[in-house]
Amino acid sequence: MSDDTTQNGPELELSLRELRDHLQAFQDDYLDDKSDETVGTYRRSLNSFEKWFVQQNNFRFTEDDMHDYKHYLMEERDLSQVSVSTYLTALRRFCQYLTDIGKLTENPAKAVKGNRRPETHSRSVLTESDIEQLEAVVDDQTQIDKRDWAIVSLMLYAGLSEIEIVRANVEDLEHTLMGPVLRVQSKGREVKDQEAPLDPPVLEVVESYLDTRDDVHPEDPLFVSHGHRSDGERLKTRSVRSRINGYLKEAGIKRKGVTPHSLTHTA
Repeated sequence: MSDDTTQNGPELELSLRELRDHLQAFQDDYLDDKSDETVGTYRRSLNSFEKWFVQQNNFRFTEDDMHDYKHYLMEERDLSQVSVSTYLTALRRFCQYLTDIGKLTENPAKAVKGNRRPETHSRSVLTESDIEQLEAVVDDQTQIDKRDWAIVSLMLYAGLSEIEIVRANVEDLEHTLMGPVLRVQSKGREVKDQEAPLDPPVLEVVESYLDTRDDVHPEDPLFVSHGHRSDGERLKTRSVRSRINGYLKEAGIKRKGVTPHSLTHTA
């Protein structure tokens, strides 16, 4: 047995569908008697892992894979120490579940610890209370309400950034055998080469918004302006930022460190 094999332990290869089945079974089992706050935290944490998993070509649930995910959280997503620790805790317990049901012989995430939690509370991500307050002020009555709620949902629950949202077209919303996804073009990229998995509730609010628009074509922007002079034009990042900041202020959660990007970091 090579040194690499010894360090990494036995490997497990899962398709996206298999991963989703195990994630659902884990949540049904482990989170059955947990509080709504705990359920929400685990759901967002594991959604982040699933989104990252989709982009990997050779993920085998090894210890090295766990370190790669931690590096992604810290360097690419630039998450706070609190968020990194929270996300890794959720993944560690999911891996323990896979171990308990016999899919893994040992937990590869056990030795991969999060960063030391800071003594002061990080304000760059939203708390469960913040999320509840934000959701309470975003209505779904008018066309603009439905659009904004869809944008907030994509940022908060699918981890999409402002630029990914404004670059998206209707045709980028796809129903695959593995579930609904949105093809995205991230900052610095020239093509839409990544897929963001969408939970059914998120897909529902996006489609609810699209239902309010007339004569929608595949090549049309997913989100457009509904202003008097700019009706039907692709929404700009400045407009998204302004709308989200308005909701943060209305919800009473706008403070130092909390920006529209905080929604993406919370996902």
